[in-house]
Amino acid sequence: MSVTPSTSPAPEAVIVGAGPVGLWLAHELALTGVQVLVLERDEVRSPHSKALGIMPRTVEVLALRDRHRDLLAAGRRSPGWHFGMLESRVDFSALPTPFPFMVIHPQRATEELLEQYAREAGVVVRRGSAVTTLTQDDSSVTLRVSGPEGEYEVSAPYVVGADGGRSTVRGEAGVAFPGTESSAYGFIGEVVLDDPPGSPGFAARSADGMFLVVPLGDGRFRLAGYDAVHQRREPPTMEELRDASLRIAGTDFGMHSPSWLTRFGNATKVAAAYRAGRVLLAGDAAHIHWPAGGVGLNVGLQDAMNLGWKLAAVIQGRAGTELLDTYHAERHPVGLELAGHTLAQGALITRSTPETAALRGLLNEAISTDPAFSGMLAGKLSGVDVVYRSDDSAAHPLTGARVHDPAGDGVFPLLHGGRAVLLVTGEEPLDTEVTDRAAEAGIAVRAGGIAGPGGPGWSGVTAVLVRPDGRVWWATGTPPGQQLTAEIAKALTEVPAVF
Repeated sequence: MSVTPSTSPAPEAVIVGAGPVGLWLAHELALTGVQVLVLERDEVRSPHSKALGIMPRTVEVLALRDRHRDLLAAGRRSPGWHFGMLESRVDFSALPTPFPFMVIHPQRATEELLEQYAREAGVVVRRGSAVTTLTQDDSSVTLRVSGPEGEYEVSAPYVVGADGGRSTVRGEAGVAFPGTESSAYGFIGEVVLDDPPGSPGFAARSADGMFLVVPLGDGRFRLAGYDAVHQRREPPTMEELRDASLRIAGTDFGMHSPSWLTRFGNATKVAAAYRAGRVLLAGDAAHIHWPAGGVGLNVGLQDAMNLGWKLAAVIQGRAGTELLDTYHAERHPVGLELAGHTLAQGALITRSTPETAALRGLLNEAISTDPAFSGMLAGKLSGVDVVYRSDDSAAHPLTGARVHDPAGDGVFPLLHGGRAVLLVTGEEPLDTEVTDRAAEAGIAVRAGGIAGPGGPGWSGVTAVLVRPDGRVWWATGTPPGQQLTAEIAKALTEVPAVF
């Protein structure tokens, strides 16, 4: 039987996957008026949380839309985190962000918040709907879907695969997924501990592997790590988890009452293309990796933030389809870097040799004694170090940099609506040509100083056009006056349609 569930009005974009990445992308598109349908294979949300940490840049991303307050109220803040489960912790507290900490917040709870925001914005989420095939032509993408009512087809101008590492969308679109298969397996066990460790981020290491204990609340804890003795894909038994804890940590912490036992591999792959015609990929559909450092969900949400305003502009005819190519150009290098540093962390975790022991000792010392080195790793884990470098030699050095708003109350509120912002120094009124063009493009204008962004490279900057994702599109250091007015007017002539 073939049925067609009604979706009115017809979707302008279909997102496959109702995880955090798909839901945040749906929210971004709906914020600008795009009609979005989200298809999710599972009928109900998983009770388990693969990810626990929301990194500083991801908190910034949510704050750019004023969607961070619930997260901060519910989560627990950690000023640092581990790199490769090294004993010395990477310090987030010195990062140039209003949120210099990781927020410990289970993925399930994060998904619930993001789905709430998406639905409030008008997104339709259809659960129990598995995409089976995909075809595309010059004007649309058609998905064959198997749902509770039977099989049906749905078409839209664009489809985004946010359907995980085994992405059906990626496979149907014919996008290669090069990389390495799993050669080592880590474990996760969520249990009750009668005798938990005294520190909230307890870690232990032995010749057999590594063991990390993270409190989840309500007396439950996550035990995660690597055990060289038990290496297979199938989930560990409670006996294996206890055995690993005894051998690696020297105690079983009085563990009992498991609610989740699973293993994960170190397969590392990055999609060859984040765009294939009218099909785009984000999150785990675009990159998978050893979950060291807990950064995967965060990189996926930042994929969505990069793609959202671009796809909306193309769908609504405000930009040409070539803008979508910049999504791959900007985010694919981030995916490759993610693969690189998680592979490095995986080697530190899984290899127990004199050489890796010496390397761990060297890195532990560097993190604990060299603030610049710790800051480099903090920037990598947190996401605040990402800059989208321009190929245009004439572009201002700030092009592609994130706007730093020290307190989160200067520039960030101007971006809550998902539109661009023009920041101009000086108190004198702007030329009406500038204000009229900005208003026509829906760009907010803030005159009277650019003290809000601050940060390296901003000294002497007199005007900045900020993208909806909080990145610099255009900047200049021309002093206030007629020439600056002319430069701003020219910039607004060339780029406003995108916003």
